[in-house]
Amino acid sequence: MSDRESINGSAERRLGVFKTYKLYVGGKFPRSESGRVYEVTDSKGQWLANAPKSSRKDARDAVVAARKAFGGWSGATAYNRGQVLYRVAEMLEGRKEQFVREVAASEGLSKSKAAAAVDAAIDRWVWYAGWTDKIGQIAGGANPVAGPFFNLSTPEPTGVVAVLAPQKSSFLGLVSVVAPVIATGNTAVVIASADAPLPALSLGEVLATSDVPGGVVNILTGVTAEIAAPLAAHQDVNAIDLTGAEAELAKELEIAAADNLKRVRRPQPVDTDGASDSENWLASPGTDRLTAFLETKTVWHPTGALGAAGSSY
Repeated sequence: MSDRESINGSAERRLGVFKTYKLYVGGKFPRSESGRVYEVTDSKGQWLANAPKSSRKDARDAVVAARKAFGGWSGATAYNRGQVLYRVAEMLEGRKEQFVREVAASEGLSKSKAAAAVDAAIDRWVWYAGWTDKIGQIAGGANPVAGPFFNLSTPEPTGVVAVLAPQKSSFLGLVSVVAPVIATGNTAVVIASADAPLPALSLGEVLATSDVPGGVVNILTGVTAEIAAPLAAHQDVNAIDLTGAEAELAKELEIAAADNLKRVRRPQPVDTDGASDSENWLASPGTDRLTAFLETKTVWHPTGALGAAGSSY
C-alpha cells in the first residue's frame, strides 16, 4: 500500500492550499495593520479570496516607504530605469497564465479576452521601458534667449505620487497608470481596484522578484475612499492621479490635495453606467501620462567670452 493511500485502501484526499493575498509596501508583504480583510468575488458572486482591507495607517506607511525610495530611484539613470521596467515585463511573461486566470475571474472576461488584456499589459511595460531615456528629449531642451546665455530646461520627477487605479480594468488599466509614474523617476502609492484587487496584489509579487527597489511601488487594497482621503491630505505626497475615483470622490480629493499644491490628474468624464474609468486602455497611450508628473527645471548659464574681440559661443 502506497503512502498516498489510507488504511482502508482509498486514496487520501489532499487539502487545497489557498493563497493568502497581502499588501505590498516597502518591498515587503505585510498584512493590514488593522487585521481586516474583505471577500473578493468573481463576476458571478463566487468567492475568490480574502484581500487585505487597508487602513489609514497602512496608507501612511506606504508614503514613508515611497519617500525613502524616491532618492535612489529618481537618481538612477533613465537607461537603468528602462532596464528595470523591461525586467518586470520579462517576469510577467513567465507568469502570464496566472494573470490570465485572475483577470478572467476578476473582470468576468473570457479566457481569450483576458489573455489579450494581459498581453497588452506586458507590452505596455515594454513600451514605457523604451520611453525612460527619451522623454527628456520631448519634455526638455535648449531655449532660445537673447544674450550670451545657455538656457536649458530639463524634466525632473515630481516625487511621491498617489495613484487611484481604474476600477474596471484590474490589470491593463493598473499597468497603464503605474508604469508611466515610475518610468519618469517618481515613486507610487497605488490603491488597487476595490472589487478586483487580486491582479494588483499578484503584480506586487512580480515587482518584488524583479529589479524594482522596494518602496518604488506600494500597493494597497480596500475601500478606495477610505484609503485615498489620507493620501490626498498627506503633506509628503506630491501628486495624485484620480483615474479610479468617482466624480464626487474625485472632487473631494482634489480639494484636499490643494492644501499642499499637489499636482492632480483628473479622471476622464464618466461613461453611461457611471464608471469613472471610461478610457480605452487598449488604445495607444501616448506620452500624456509620462509628462503628467514631471517638473521642469530651467538653468541659465553664461556662455563666457572668447578672445579680445569679446566674441562668444
